[in-house]
Amino acid sequence: MARTTIEPFTISVAEDKLQILQQKLDLATLPGEVSFSDDNKYGASRSEIKRLAEYWKTGFDWRAQEAKLNKLPHFTTHVQVEGFGDVGIHFIHQRGKDDDSIPLLFCHGWPGSFLEVTKILPLLTNPQTGPCFHVVAPSLPNFGFSDRIQTDGFSIFHYAEAIHKLMLNLGYHQYVTQGGDWGFFVTRAVGAQFPDSCLASHINMQMVRPTVATAAWFGIYKLLGMFSKEENAGISRLSWYLKEGSGYLSAQGSKPLTIGYLLADSPIGLLAWVYEKLKDWTDDYKWTDDEILTWVSLYQFSKAGPAASVQIYYEARHSDDYGAVKALSYSSVPLGVSSFPKDISPIPLSFCKALGPLVFQKRHEKGGHFAAWERPEALVEDVQSMFRSNGGAYHIAEGLRANSKKTKTQK
Repeated sequence: MARTTIEPFTISVAEDKLQILQQKLDLATLPGEVSFSDDNKYGASRSEIKRLAEYWKTGFDWRAQEAKLNKLPHFTTHVQVEGFGDVGIHFIHQRGKDDDSIPLLFCHGWPGSFLEVTKILPLLTNPQTGPCFHVVAPSLPNFGFSDRIQTDGFSIFHYAEAIHKLMLNLGYHQYVTQGGDWGFFVTRAVGAQFPDSCLASHINMQMVRPTVATAAWFGIYKLLGMFSKEENAGISRLSWYLKEGSGYLSAQGSKPLTIGYLLADSPIGLLAWVYEKLKDWTDDYKWTDDEILTWVSLYQFSKAGPAASVQIYYEARHSDDYGAVKALSYSSVPLGVSSFPKDISPIPLSFCKALGPLVFQKRHEKGGHFAAWERPEALVEDVQSMFRSNGGAYHIAEGLRANSKKTKTQK
């Protein structure tokens, strides 16, 4: 049986890991400089990686970032995942200011982490106006400070089972979800597996299952010129991603061990691999060096090691339960969708009807893939609008508030 107790957790990276990082940065070798070394079309800029690596080595203060992160309410618990036994889960759990707040499960993706919730956490749990939420933000297994899965086959549905059981451990037997990237797939899988518990989902990434019907639907819209200027821009963005920005998808989805050697052994390799996505998938967001290096350091110092994080790609592609495909299929769980123009797949919102009953939808003029980090106020406003008195999921919010009043949960 899993140890379902909730334990406080403090991030404390061992000093020897910091020293090893310094040693590896001292010995790092960058590619030779050529005329296109800083042309982003070819990948991460050499001068930027060199500058960031130097700052990581001589100026970046992990202990200061660690102390800042430890101001958040961190916990761990264990869940029993069918076929995989006991799995330790790290998570942030911030109760809303109102006892009858709506339980919300936030799920990150790659190359993200629980860090993404930190900007929206105070806005959701202590809002000036609008619905208030109890927020739970786990590190997925193989990420952050959660356990590494030691055997193969841990698919999308297993990730969903793990975070659903986390919610049960906290006493949240009914809740709503929010996610993008793998959080899109995993929260959709939560709804498919546990529809009596996952009562509504909000997503900030859009994908639909490619079928003959959706292809025909797309072709007709295109032929008749039914797409707006913004929708055509989104289709162009998706085309760019598929042609120029998805090489990592093939590498991580086919040979995760091979790319894993780079991520596990080379801090510079890890930095470049993640930095490229932070730059390419955002809408001219002004990343600070501390933001970038905190983001990357959470992979460098993760409990499972940075290589473990890419395993999800292989398992999603090769799983016998077709969890990723099912996550793209229609679900009866009420759905809210926020679309940001520099996301990797900002498809027309009308196509999201193939995912489920749309109760909220909004297309934004700015923002990218990491919406909770880039546009926290906009994302929170969308989530709140979905559950407000005139929102499409208000009736769900009312039921959850009633349940929250009756439920005693860990604080």
